[in-house]
Amino acid sequence: MNVIMRTALLTVLTAGLAACNAPRGAGFQSEVLAASSTQVSDVDGTPVYDFSVFSVTRDSLPVLQAWPSNNTERMSWIANQAQPQSMIITPGDTLAITIWDAEENSLLTAPGQRVAQLQNVKVGPDGRIFLPFVGNMRVSGMAPDTARARIQDMLVNTVPSAQVQLSVDPGRANTANLVSGVRAPGVYPLPDRNVSLLTLLSLGGGVNEALPNPQVRLFRGNRSYGIGLNRLFDDPTLDTVIQGGDRVLIEADDRYFLSLGATTTESLHVFPKDEVTALDALAIIGGVNDARANPQAILVLREYAAADTVAGPVSSAGPPQERVVFTIDLTSADGLFSAGKFQIQPGDLVYATESPLGAAASVVGLAGATMGLAN
Repeated sequence: MNVIMRTALLTVLTAGLAACNAPRGAGFQSEVLAASSTQVSDVDGTPVYDFSVFSVTRDSLPVLQAWPSNNTERMSWIANQAQPQSMIITPGDTLAITIWDAEENSLLTAPGQRVAQLQNVKVGPDGRIFLPFVGNMRVSGMAPDTARARIQDMLVNTVPSAQVQLSVDPGRANTANLVSGVRAPGVYPLPDRNVSLLTLLSLGGGVNEALPNPQVRLFRGNRSYGIGLNRLFDDPTLDTVIQGGDRVLIEADDRYFLSLGATTTESLHVFPKDEVTALDALAIIGGVNDARANPQAILVLREYAAADTVAGPVSSAGPPQERVVFTIDLTSADGLFSAGKFQIQPGDLVYATESPLGAAASVVGLAGATMGLAN
């Protein structure tokens, strides 16, 4: 009699648990994709959902990858172009001019002296300086050696034996500003025309290590440029030459994706590098829950701009609807290889659906516990 009662009790409890659903942290694939519809096809009466579903496979990748990206707008960048090593004098620079004169009755030096020092000679907004017995002369746009030779030539009629030495203290137009994201922000003089961006960053003590996936922003005049720091390290041709007046700031990458469902972590994840694939994303979130997740139904939910959608047959021009769900099968080689090429975009949701086997195991476990209580 006791055995019969326990069996009956177990049957009733198991049926009840199955009917009301065991507690789960994620939906089944069929539940997530079975959205209620407000429209029905006029042709065959089938539901018309407000989203599309596509499997990520080798065959579908060429089409999916060609769709418009809602990634953060990629800014243009300036490739490296080698410049002459010498500095170019610009308005605002300060010159120190030393003139040697061997004549006994020099017009530039006092009796008994052979050297005239002209300190703090400011290059005016028009690019000119004033020299005694010469007047105003243009030096802007010249290299220091060129300006020195030109000054000496201008003095030859007045001071035939004059020899000139010239040094330049860069003004604002020959400096660059490291605004933020480095250990020592500040204004740095450019000793020549071939100072690269990475050289400037090293002068500032290097990039702050706490910044995730640092992004470089370069402001030149009224234009702005951007690039990921890792790309600069990978490709030396992108290490652009800094110009006077440039402003550079380093900031953290603000792009992110989400993970929910039967994943190891349910959280917001900042992009750790410029490009993140679906496999990268799964590694970042620590994979999926082995006991609960359905590895055949990993979903990536994405929303496109209405202007990017293309009505009609599926094409590489754009998605058929704004809302798209991509499904990934981690149990097949094709699914794994394809996931390694499928790019995650900012705002994507990586969702691991629940495995029916996991739910069944939960019911059996609860039933077993109930059996123990009955005993």
